[in-house]
Amino acid sequence: MPAVRDVLLNALYLAPGASGGPETYLRGLAPALAREFPQLSLTIATTRSGATALRNDGWESFARILALPCEDGQRLRRQLCEQVILPGVVRRERPSVVHSLASLAPLMPGAPAVVTLHDVTFLLTPTFGRVTSAGMELLVRGAAARAARLICGSAAARDQICAVLGTDPARFDVVHHGYEPVRDGGFSSETDLRARYGLGEARVVLCLAAKRPHKNQEVLVRAAANFDGDIRVLLAGHAEPYEQRLRALVQELGVQSRITFADYVSDADREGLWRIAACSAFPTLGEGFGMPVLESLAHGVPVACSDLPVLREVGGEIPHYFDPRDTADASRALGAALADGETRRTGPVRASEFTWQAAARGTYRAYERALAR
Repeated sequence: MPAVRDVLLNALYLAPGASGGPETYLRGLAPALAREFPQLSLTIATTRSGATALRNDGWESFARILALPCEDGQRLRRQLCEQVILPGVVRRERPSVVHSLASLAPLMPGAPAVVTLHDVTFLLTPTFGRVTSAGMELLVRGAAARAARLICGSAAARDQICAVLGTDPARFDVVHHGYEPVRDGGFSSETDLRARYGLGEARVVLCLAAKRPHKNQEVLVRAAANFDGDIRVLLAGHAEPYEQRLRALVQELGVQSRITFADYVSDADREGLWRIAACSAFPTLGEGFGMPVLESLAHGVPVACSDLPVLREVGGEIPHYFDPRDTADASRALGAALADGETRRTGPVRASEFTWQAAARGTYRAYERALAR
């Protein structure tokens, strides 16, 4: 295999605190690549706010941070940066490989291209507006067709992508994501969290996901009507227009005392919430991997989640699965998770099989294959 000397990571999607899974992917993978392959020179091309956040977090100790003049929400400006400015940078600096981390990529990258295709949920479930979805489909199809190598976080997602886009499975490397605990070990206290989020003494069902239609928090709101009074569902994640639908449904069903809304939570709050959660819930309609399931297992917290092939690939037989479109089935699975006494022991063992160290090695192999081609 040819030597991969330097890699440019395309993270022009990065909106710190709002990017969800792709941000977790970047923050897990890039440091692991630097640790596993210290001879590898890393450049991260990202948004202005992304560059500021990464620099503040000390990333210049292992990577060069390149800020391009755009933000993720500036669609035309972002496309200009991704399709014109970034290829210009590549032609000037001539990296061994360009790796686009979140499905969208330069159509003329200027170097061997690796693209991580997380999923095609946006084509199967209403997530964005019609015009945005159509534009994304064109860009994703183009990026997939031109890439020297494709990466996917799960075999289940790869199979779905191939069925929808007609892509050859042999062009993919399946590289599972990893999980690492917060390194500084800091977490917010239970007393502070319960007071700040108005949780009282209730048993907490924790749902960590952006409020988007395919995340399907609606089924949890409906299931809350079947809960005992000492249970409260905390919907924590970036607020998008779908949250207004959820709030209206809460009012309609009269479950205000059982549902709490929170926006993006800090690492310290997130760790503290895992320590007080009685169980977690992940009612998604489609995913590329399912990091909240892995994170829940790593903390030994029982999880009720959608019965999807991708989540079974991550969780095995440990989670309590349910039909995400069936409120009664969701209520049953949540009840089982709340009564679960085994996941505290079995969850961390399962989660230990998924490491960013292994993900870095799998990703590097994809770089070698792209360069060889």
